[in-house]
Amino acid sequence: MEKRENKAKRGLTLVYTGDGKGKTTAALGLAVRSAGQGKKVIVIQFIKSPESKSGERIMFEKLGIEIVQTGVGFTWTKTPEEHRDAFQKAWAFAKEMVQFGGYDLVILDELNNALAIETFPIHDVLPLEEVLELIEKRPKGMHLVITGRSAKDEIIEKSDLVTEMKPMKHYYDEGIPAVRGIEF
Repeated sequence: MEKRENKAKRGLTLVYTGDGKGKTTAALGLAVRSAGQGKKVIVIQFIKSPESKSGERIMFEKLGIEIVQTGVGFTWTKTPEEHRDAFQKAWAFAKEMVQFGGYDLVILDELNNALAIETFPIHDVLPLEEVLELIEKRPKGMHLVITGRSAKDEIIEKSDLVTEMKPMKHYYDEGIPAVRGIEF
């Protein structure tokens, strides 16, 4: 029992991955739960742009939960250079918040998606080795949540919990687009 308690006090790494819906939703629910317990929380979104009017940003601002959207949108909406620049800045910001921000819970939303990009080079601006080092060397007691499709095996190996969202049925298959209040 003592070993389990020590690990929880060290801080846990949770990963929500897979092709199904619910990865960000699960992480945001955890943010609300943690903030409700008086914990200091930050959500860093690697893909969503500050220009997006996502429901989570609107609500978290009302609740006093810090949320920072660092991306420039979907990878097909901007040039690779714009995405690379955004990812580089996002990663620098994320490292700073983990190392010096004094947070109890840090959510790196859609970091897995960014790491899995193959249509343009990403490794030099968002190195997997640095992500693994951040997981390993984060401040004691800090919980870290990483979301997004295609989690790297190395991240899965370092994590304490990995949940894979698997689609069984989705309204997208019927031609229904993203729904306000459900996807954003």
